[in-house]
Amino acid sequence: MDASSAEIPFNAIALPVFNGENYQEAVEEDYQVLPLSENPTVAQMKSFKERKARKSKAKNCLFAAVSSSIFTKIMSLETAFDIWNYLKKEYEGNQKIKGMQVLNLVREFEMQRMKESETVKEYSDRLLNIVNKVRLFGSDFDDTRIIQKILVTVPERFEATITSLENTKDLSKIGLAELIHALQAQEQRRLLRSEGFVEGALAATVQNKKEGSSSSKSDFPPCKHCNRN
Repeated sequence: MDASSAEIPFNAIALPVFNGENYQEAVEEDYQVLPLSENPTVAQMKSFKERKARKSKAKNCLFAAVSSSIFTKIMSLETAFDIWNYLKKEYEGNQKIKGMQVLNLVREFEMQRMKESETVKEYSDRLLNIVNKVRLFGSDFDDTRIIQKILVTVPERFEATITSLENTKDLSKIGLAELIHALQAQEQRRLLRSEGFVEGALAATVQNKKEGSSSSKSDFPPCKHCNRN
């Protein structure tokens, strides 16, 4: 938290609530605000005020950003540094636990396959949701790995687009967004063709009914009693 944030009213800051999940580092610095000398300069007084306000705001932000169940555990701690160290110890976990969590997420990623009923966006969002969790633990997860995953796990209906990309581009250098947009474009064209086919089929059905109705009137003579066909 920098000094520039002191200009923003605290009650105007929208803070996400930390509930014990997705621990991330945000506060690591600890310092003492030394009392002013007998004849402080204007610059010293300004610095003293800013540093004191920053420590107070950091503590208030941490209080405001946790759920009520966590707040009761940290309310007696004196400084933002103490509060953050408690949260770090309590919710970050040790390296072994983090490693296991990352491993489980990677396994989950490797097991993913695109369903026939899914859109490209739904599938890519599902993959990125897992990847972002891995990255939150501080582990590297390159976009190239996501691209390769998509290329080998999308249904066969996207084979034409993938073949076209292979013939026109170096897939080792293609971007994730570019790949997703190309697959979505084919998906959209397929949807439009499908809608056009349905509309054409409906029109043909209506026409056939009209023709059938017309021919039935001409094929059968009127009733000699009621004069109807």
